[in-house]
Parts: sequence; C-alpha cells; structure tokens
Amino acid sequence: MTTKPKFLMLGALAAILSIGAVRAQDATPPSDMLLATLWTQRSVEFKGNALTVYALARYRLDEALADKNWTAAPAEQKGDYQNLPPAIILDVDETVLDNSRYQVWMMRANQSFSTKTWNEFCAAQVSTAVPGAVEFTRYADSKGVKVFYVTNRGVETKDDTRKNMEKLGFPMGGNVDTLLMQSEKPDWGSQKGTRRAVIAKDYRILLNFGDNFGDFDDRYRGSLADRDKAFEENRARWGREWLVIANPTYGSFDTAPFGHDFKKSREEQRKAKYDALEGWPGPK
Repeated sequence: MTTKPKFLMLGALAAILSIGAVRAQDATPPSDMLLATLWTQRSVEFKGNALTVYALARYRLDEALADKNWTAAPAEQKGDYQNLPPAIILDVDETVLDNSRYQVWMMRANQSFSTKTWNEFCAAQVSTAVPGAVEFTRYADSKGVKVFYVTNRGVETKDDTRKNMEKLGFPMGGNVDTLLMQSEKPDWGSQKGTRRAVIAKDYRILLNFGDNFGDFDDRYRGSLADRDKAFEENRARWGREWLVIANPTYGSFDTAPFGHDFKKSREEQRKAKYDALEGWPGPK
C-alpha cells in the first residue's frame, strides 16, 4: 500500500529535476553587454540623448559655415583650408547605424565578436538608424555640405553598408565616394587620421561625429592615463566641433583597462576593469 505513493513521489521529483535541467540549459549566460544593449535598444533615454546631440549639431553646423577658420580636423587640415568647400565626417557603427541586434544575437548565442558573423550581419542589412542621424545628415546635405562616413567596417562590407544606409535615407554623396572603409587603401587602417587627411585635402571639415575616442583622435589605444591626457588636450572641441553619441556596449574604453591586450584571458580582462574603478569604501 505504501509502494505507489513512493513511486509517485519519486516520479514527481524526477520531473522537477528534469525541468530544472532544461531551464539551466535554456538560461541565457550572463553578459557584460546586457544592460548597455538594453539601454541602447529599448530606452527612451538613449533616443533622447541621440536626438539632443543631433539637434545641437544643427546649431554647430550653422556656426561653422559662418566661420571660415572653423575646422574639426586640427591635425589633418593644412594650408589655406578656409576657402575649401564644407564637409562633415561621421562614423557609421553606433553613430549613424544602430547594430544592437548583433549584440543581442551574440548574447543569446553566447558568442563573441567574429569577422565572419559580423560580415554576415552587415550582409543582412538590418541595422537601423540612430535617432536623429538621418534628419541631421539630410539637413547638412541641404546646406551644400558634403557628408562623409569614415567607418572601420571592412571594405568587403561596403556594398551592403551602402545599400543599408540608402534604404534608411542617408545622403551618400552622389558622384563622390563618401563611404570610406577600413583597408580600402593600404594605409587606411583602424586609425582614422589617414582618411580624415584625404578628405581635408579637398574640404574644410566642419564637424566630426563618433561614439568612440578613435573616431576623433588616433591616440585612442593608449592607457587610461594617456587617453585622459589626449582628452584634456582637446577639451574645447567636445560639444563644439566634436560630437559624441553615447555607446556603452563596446569600444576602446572597454579595452583600455587591460591594455588592449586580447591575449589576456577573459578573467584577466574583467579583473583589470574592476581594478580600474574607484569605489566608495563603505559605511563606517
């Protein structure tokens, strides 16, 4: 008489353990990108931040057009640039295109960045526009300002990137190639100064937009102290001719604490990030 209830209890316990195992398998692994990606993709605060930057940019553009000595490329703008036709430079990823869908895929699939999957994402042409980016670039274009995009996407993604941007309504330069990709020419590496210099030969660069320090200054791969020093040297440019779109998901800020050394283990990288932080010692 006691055997049946015992088997029922054992069966119920097995079912519970089985459900727990399935849930453990289905559970999404923890990711450092979760909150940052959620904020970028779903928050009204991100939208408001981006719209604020691009609204300010309209005022800065009008100021720059009226001031012949204004340039956003102090290191590259040489000679008698004052009478050159005007241009602006924008980074692509996380500055005009929102790629948070790729971040979500990486988290759900427990994958890290790879060129192969990234190029497949670019080929899908599913990036969306950062709020305010299309409207501002079209405004600049209507003012006779040439709109250049300097991106560290690989040159193999150029056609897909262009098509994605065209579908979203970005001005793409007409008969001028305004989409400058990494490795498109031998000296076009991850540092963007060489590409800015090419543009600066023929145009007065009024504004520069980005989400990463490297979109503005080639010293982005320095230490935290080196980056702070470079930032302070250009303090007057931020919010004037250099305009930043917030991107907490990835960038050189994320790799500077461990010296941009990707040979270090994930645990070593995370420890370096924790060690770089300044905290409150706690209640007395």
